[in-house]
Amino acid sequence: MARQRDTRSRMVHSAVEVLRERGVGGVTIDAVLARSGAPRGSVYHHFPGGRAEIVSEALKFAGDAIGEIVDRGAVDGYSEALRQFVDLWRNILEGSDYSAGCPVVAVAVGPVEESPELFADAASIFERWRTTLATGIAREGLSSTTAQHLATMSIAAVEGAVILCRAQRSSEPLDEVVQQLEVLFDSQRLLARMTR
Repeated sequence: MARQRDTRSRMVHSAVEVLRERGVGGVTIDAVLARSGAPRGSVYHHFPGGRAEIVSEALKFAGDAIGEIVDRGAVDGYSEALRQFVDLWRNILEGSDYSAGCPVVAVAVGPVEESPELFADAASIFERWRTTLATGIAREGLSSTTAQHLATMSIAAVEGAVILCRAQRSSEPLDEVVQQLEVLFDSQRLLARMTR
């Protein structure tokens, strides 16, 4: 039983890696099997829905894993959540020699008509991250509206920086985005204190 779980887990992890590197279109059964080392029969045993089920499971796994990092960071406030989110992407980018990006973005920029349910799942994942981050920001004294806007800005800026990092093969865009987001956050916090 444990061996079966290991095979399934390896396949999901492999699908996440392929999704990060090649997008939804690159997640084929052959690519997942080659990367995971799983036998072909494993696909229909663990994923009777075939490729679509593998991609869906990979997206959910990645969204939850990244969401847990955002959850943990948000407990300690905006700066810690931002630092952990950025550290995650820096490690992924540098560890993959800038070939891997965000699997959730990979789904979100894919053709909607090909898999509308995946697109909806990606939207839900982004919303979870935004809500968690906004809750952490609001705990630091900012209004709910400002916290939501800052959370949206932060996720959009970091995800955009990941794309730039891949294109430039450098972590510099992440550093620049973090620096400016911290300035924006500090100014919003100061403004909130002055208007109380």
